[in-house]
Amino acid sequence: MSRIDHINNPEAPEPNSVVPSTTAFVLDEQNHVLLIRRTDNGDWALPGGAHDYGEFIAETAVRETKEESGIDIEITGIVDIYTDPNHLIEYSDGEVRQQFSICFRGKQVGGVPAVSAESSDVDWFDRADLAGLPINPSMRLRIEHGYDRGEAPYVG
Repeated sequence: MSRIDHINNPEAPEPNSVVPSTTAFVLDEQNHVLLIRRTDNGDWALPGGAHDYGEFIAETAVRETKEESGIDIEITGIVDIYTDPNHLIEYSDGEVRQQFSICFRGKQVGGVPAVSAESSDVDWFDRADLAGLPINPSMRLRIEHGYDRGEAPYVG
């Protein structure tokens, strides 16, 4: 399934769903951030995805990080909560989702980088190398907040 992110696009279709989701901002010992290359749009992104029934929302971030990157994490805090009604995600199946995402701060506790059906590449990146990567503006904001905001969450 492919996706298009509409950010501040007055031509975007109307939303028809809101799904709680997570992303995980994980740094290694050299301050490199863990990113996956998404198979649905080709962009680099923090690992993450939709909340499933029966799990705590922090468990979603742990599960999705493992599924998409092969990396096991432990949650250490919250970076941000994103609910911008001007960020809509249009999927090829007709769903148009309004963003509702909690970005967790995590630390690696195991695993090795591995691709999945949702990721064509997994790597750790130095902050200085992020400018040249295809990263959607909302995801780039999460990464910047992860680096800059310390332990105080941003809500917006």
